[in-house]
This record gives sequence, C-alpha cells and structure tokens, in this order.
Amino acid sequence: MSAELRVVELLRDRAGISRFLSVADNLYRGDSCWVAPMLSDRKKVLGDANPFFTHARMALWVAVRDGRDVGRIAGIVDDHHNMRHNERTAFFGFFESADDPAVSDLLFATVRAWARGAGMIRMLGPMNPSINEECGLLVDGFDTPPVLMMTYNPPYYAELCERARLTRCKDLWAYRFSLDDALLTRFERVAARTFKRVPGVRIRAIDRRSLARDLGKVQDVYNAAWEDNWGHVPMTAAEVDFMARRLTPLLTADLVLLAETREEPVAFLLALPDYNEALGLLHGRLLSPRLLLALPYLVGIRRPRMVRVIAMGIKPAYRKRGLDAALFVRSVRAALRAGFTAAEISWVLDDNTLMQQIGEMFGATRYKTYRLYEGMIESI
Repeated sequence: MSAELRVVELLRDRAGISRFLSVADNLYRGDSCWVAPMLSDRKKVLGDANPFFTHARMALWVAVRDGRDVGRIAGIVDDHHNMRHNERTAFFGFFESADDPAVSDLLFATVRAWARGAGMIRMLGPMNPSINEECGLLVDGFDTPPVLMMTYNPPYYAELCERARLTRCKDLWAYRFSLDDALLTRFERVAARTFKRVPGVRIRAIDRRSLARDLGKVQDVYNAAWEDNWGHVPMTAAEVDFMARRLTPLLTADLVLLAETREEPVAFLLALPDYNEALGLLHGRLLSPRLLLALPYLVGIRRPRMVRVIAMGIKPAYRKRGLDAALFVRSVRAALRAGFTAAEISWVLDDNTLMQQIGEMFGATRYKTYRLYEGMIESI
C-alpha cells in the first residue's frame, strides 16, 4: 500500500455526505454512460430522515491520496435483515474506486474491520443501502447508460471485488423489449381471459392524488408477494412512505397499477419513465445552467423513450391466473399512448423463473447483469 494512501471516516452529516458523494464526479469524468444521481435525492437516502436508519446503522469512508479523494465505501448493518434471515451480515455499499487495487483493498479492509467490530461474520454487497434501494454491481452490459434507479460502474470493479476474495452470491438481470401495437394485440386476448378466471378482481391506476391512501395496500401486496424471495426484507410503513414521496413527481398515468378484490389488494405493478435520459443532462444538480437542456422533459414537452418496470407483485393465492399479463397489457397500452418505444424489466433474480418467463413472453432480451458479492469477514 502506498505510504500516501489513507482512509478517512466521515460523519454522516451534511458536509460528510456531500464529500462522500462528490468522489464519483472525478472518477466518472468523461464516461458517456454514467448518469450522475440527483444529489438532493441521494442525500435524503444517506441522511437521518431516511427511516431505514431506525433499524440500521452506517459508516462512511473515503480513500485519500495526496490530498485527493480516490475512492469511497459505506458499511451498513441492517438489524431487520439479520433478524429476518438469522444472519450476522454487514453490507458494503456506494463503492467507488480508482483503477488501483491498493485503493479498493484498503476500502474493503476498512469495512471488514468495522463489520468484525460490530460482531458480523459475512459481508454482502453492494447494497445502496439495502435490497429495497439500488443494489448490485454491473458486470455485463456496459455499452448503454443505466435506466432510472439502476447502478452503473466501470468494468474493472468486478476484478477489484474478486481480488478482495468476494465471490458471486446472486445475479440480477435486466430485460429489454420493444413496445409496439403488435405486442399489445398478441397479449390482449390473454389478459381478457384473466377476468374469467378471477372475476372478482379489478385493476385501477394509482396516481398522485390516490397514492397516499393506496400506500397501505401497496405495502400489503409488496410484503406478501416478496415474502419468499431471496434476501427480501419487509418495508415498514415509514419506508414505503419515504420511497413514495421521492417517486411521486415521476408518476405517469396508468403506469402504476393496483389489482384488488372487494376484500383485499392482490397485485400491483410499478413502472416509471426512464428519467435518466433527462438526469444525464443535469450532472446530478437540478439548479444549474444545464437545467435548460432538461427542461423539455421536466415540463412534459418531451418524454423519455424508455419506461422501466420496477416491480410487480402478486399475492401467492392469485398467481398463475393471468394477472401478470393483465397488468402488463394495461401498462403497455398506456406506455404506447404516452409515446414510449421500449421497456426494461429490472431487476430480476437469476432464480426467479416466473419473472424470467414473463420477460420471455414479451420477447424481451436479457441485456444487463448486475452481481451481488459475498465473503466471510475473516477470509476477505
């Protein structure tokens, strides 16, 4: 390790978070595929107002060489994750590093020591800061920018993780498909049969006006539908509300759907326009001279070309009855009406055969792979 390379722990206050986030600016300068996240939103995620920190704790570090920050990493312990899965796991997240093993080795060693001191025996990540937010390291599909709320990193990050004796834990896949009238026609008949199989179900849109009163229903479906999924940690009401407040400005008509009977909500679909197409013009800062470049998107004159299907959940008792097709058809119809030309389904676990089949049913191509890495604390 170079003598001038050191690690500095930052307070999770306004100044510390700002310094932590600014590390990425220099590392990605000149990378045409990188989309800087909105700093205002990322600061909310890292700040104490995030209800995640009522059951989790986090430490932030930057690697410094010759007075310049050349890497960063966060260590996270989520008590809800560890209680639910009966583990002693620490997450690493928000990892960025120069193409220099000395930097990444120091960062991973720092998290390892912190996690060991907290009584943890396993490390998993990247989680930014949990599986309910952005997660995964991009390992395939570097030729196009990421869509909204998906990660991006240079190809050499995988080698840095593997050098730290981190190994593949799970792969998360992104599927892409084109939107056209032929696709809609093909599946409208399938969707129509759904309501004969489940005659008591109706599908309606969630919009900005109804979102507040529908949040409890979304939470109910989300926690029930994902209960058996690998790594799932139920979101609290406060966490659902926190996420909803951040996403509300992005909602588009008929792209967020709820299926319900008279007795209960049974399924939902969340899709959002890929506003990364606009955010890429802002370099992470809304109040900047570059705002004029993104203004057509912000006032609705121009729409992104792609929509991202972020989540679809169906309660177990209502699966394999065509509800998935009915939800997708209604969202595809709305997307076509709004002028979108393509969609991404992301992310899909590598062992989630049901969602993989849905992607294939729509003619989708798997075009990006994100990886979660793990390692025992003592062996890293």
